[in-house]
Amino acid sequence: MIVYLHGFRSSPQSFKARLLAARLTDAGRAGEWLCPTLPVSPAEAIAQVEHDIAAQARPGEKIALIGSSLGGYFATHLAEKHGWHAALLNPAVVPDRDLSKYLGEQPLWHGGGSIVVEPRHLAELRALAVARITQPQRYYLLAATGDEVLDYREMLAHYPGVATHLIEGSDHGISEFADYVDEVIRFCDAA
Repeated sequence: MIVYLHGFRSSPQSFKARLLAARLTDAGRAGEWLCPTLPVSPAEAIAQVEHDIAAQARPGEKIALIGSSLGGYFATHLAEKHGWHAALLNPAVVPDRDLSKYLGEQPLWHGGGSIVVEPRHLAELRALAVARITQPQRYYLLAATGDEVLDYREMLAHYPGVATHLIEGSDHGISEFADYVDEVIRFCDAA
């Protein structure tokens, strides 16, 4: 099962999520795909992902996570907790710091609506922190030097020894993700 965890204010309607879903569907693998809409509460998001995986995965099925931005932070927590593999796309490393300037109501990127970010959400993020990954071979990092939101150098420092594809330039959303989708899926399949 491949589980995609979207980023802050994003959704399963994001460009990367739709591209991954289409690629797996075209390969006859739609039943292996899970992409939940994550709630604003990090604790609730983790609980929901664990519940959804438990409800949909077949017994003994391997789990591979793909996490983008804040979803990468969640994927790291889950990978360490459960021994799963994780492909990280411009992952957040210190989201409680980065999101502290987004307290209050924030618009969603897809489909309208908004969320309300509360101080307790920052505390929930701190509680999910992974100080050091334990098995670098379980991770794949796709990081862009041109990320305008997060610093790729923090990503590299937080994931030492991880198989890494450093993109020169690009942006936070990895606009040319279509060029990398197959290598991300190959990593997940190898898990």
